[in-house]
Amino acid sequence: MKLLLIGANGQLGTDLLKVFHAAGDTVVPVTHAQLDVCSEAQISEAMAQARPDIVLNTAAYHRVEECEHKAALAFQVNGTAVMYLAQACKAAGATLVHYSTDYVFGGYEKGSPYEETDLPAPVNVYGTSKVVGEHLIAAYADRYFAIRTCGLYGVAGSSGKGGNFVESMLKKAMAGDAIRVVDDQILTPTYTADLAQSTRNLILTGRYGLYHVSSEDQCSWYDFTRHIFECAGLDAKLSPVKSSEFASPVRRPSNSVLSKAKLRSVGVSIPSWKDALPRYLDERSRKNAQSATPVSVS
Repeated sequence: MKLLLIGANGQLGTDLLKVFHAAGDTVVPVTHAQLDVCSEAQISEAMAQARPDIVLNTAAYHRVEECEHKAALAFQVNGTAVMYLAQACKAAGATLVHYSTDYVFGGYEKGSPYEETDLPAPVNVYGTSKVVGEHLIAAYADRYFAIRTCGLYGVAGSSGKGGNFVESMLKKAMAGDAIRVVDDQILTPTYTADLAQSTRNLILTGRYGLYHVSSEDQCSWYDFTRHIFECAGLDAKLSPVKSSEFASPVRRPSNSVLSKAKLRSVGVSIPSWKDALPRYLDERSRKNAQSATPVSVS
């Protein structure tokens, strides 16, 4: 396969590049600096140069609080740009793989994991803009995988690319800070290495459509944080709190657990979040050790 990977230096993009390269696929990586997905002309040029079979789009405007104040930008990046990509892929006969979010749901009424057939009900601008993107893919692309995922963290996030939740918690614990984390928001934190591998496996099925691809099982942010410290061997000052105790301009889903029944029905699986976290920490340690190794110059 030949792929155009948009957002190649992000957390997910970094792991997608590793997975597809390891499988012997040809990947043309592009970053935001190289391709503005909001430019229809730049997308057309990139498609003409790469001539891909598949386009992997990880580009998104996902700063949730900023989206509330910059709604036009959110809808441009998460909606209009996706339409441009869908149209370009249709014209080129390519498959579009696009990532959406659990934030298309609010979690206030459903008490069980969300199925792909459940009606989206976002509670903020970010989630709403991602719903728009999903609809535009379905309207303009012939062959596509729209992948909803949740709570991403990857090793690339620890090297100056914006960080992630795990890194933030580890830094606070190492600094001896008192850490308060909500225990009434339920989700499935997902390791980007697992998501990348499941993405490739899903593409190989040829079963196009909308899928939920996040780690198996579920936990609260507090449970996840406690497991982070247990796996890292840290004795942190951690305490649970309710969402109402945090002043935030943005409503967030109370329960956004995604069902993977459809994913499993096409023969694709993804590990549990409890299995993933230790592997992430091991990979993080190896990467940090490599960065610290002095290089001799002769």
